[in-house]
Amino acid sequence: MNNGRNISIGDISDAYTGAVGTLWEMVMGEEIHIGGSPATRELASMAGIGKESRVLDICSALGGPARHLAGEFGCMVTGIDATVAMVEEATRRTARAVFNGRVTFRLGNALDLPFKKNSFDIVWGQDAWCYVTDKERLIYEAGRVITPGGTLAFTDWIVTPGIPDEELDRLLEFMIFPYLETRAGYTRLLEKNGWEVTVDEDLSCDFALQFSRYLVMIRGELRPEIIRRFGDEFYGAVEKGIVLWEKAAHEGKVGRGLWIAKKTVT
Repeated sequence: MNNGRNISIGDISDAYTGAVGTLWEMVMGEEIHIGGSPATRELASMAGIGKESRVLDICSALGGPARHLAGEFGCMVTGIDATVAMVEEATRRTARAVFNGRVTFRLGNALDLPFKKNSFDIVWGQDAWCYVTDKERLIYEAGRVITPGGTLAFTDWIVTPGIPDEELDRLLEFMIFPYLETRAGYTRLLEKNGWEVTVDEDLSCDFALQFSRYLVMIRGELRPEIIRRFGDEFYGAVEKGIVLWEKAAHEGKVGRGLWIAKKTVT
């Protein structure tokens, strides 16, 4: 599905170098995805991650999930992100903990992964591929670097067919998303690129509830700090954007999905 705006990887990197990255960490916590640590733990269990797993976290941001996976499951995790500030901060935070080299981060593009084939057993993503401009290319690249029979495990924000273009445009603009896939669209892309989908789950009900919680936080405990750090104008734009997303989520126009897929052995 291509419902995109003219947004580049540079636009997204610039935003997450500044106030946007800080805002979402304030709202969602260090892992910067819906559901936080419990959601990471659940997805890891579904993916079968263990001590011998080599995991690639695509769009790893501040590295919260990577550290969680290595700390709880004992696996090796490589994070890749296109934003210099995110990679640098993830590396700093990881250095403060003892992982004995099990967690590393690289600057790079999800559409041209700087790894050889068969480098990983698990490819991982949490609520971040909505920022990727070409999701089919991402899925292809994931298949290239994973071992035959390896597992792809990810969650992402999705859109439902039929949402008015003007409304979708406002939602994408606020989040700096180039475009959103549908749930069925992601499944088609996976199957087209040699993945056997074993889990295709709709998490949209919880997605709407989480946005209601974020709105309460923005209007309550976080409001003074957001205004202090970024000003009234920024706060007003954030509140307006979260109101738009909460409304669309409760109307079933946007949501969230979870996929587990196995790479077909050829």
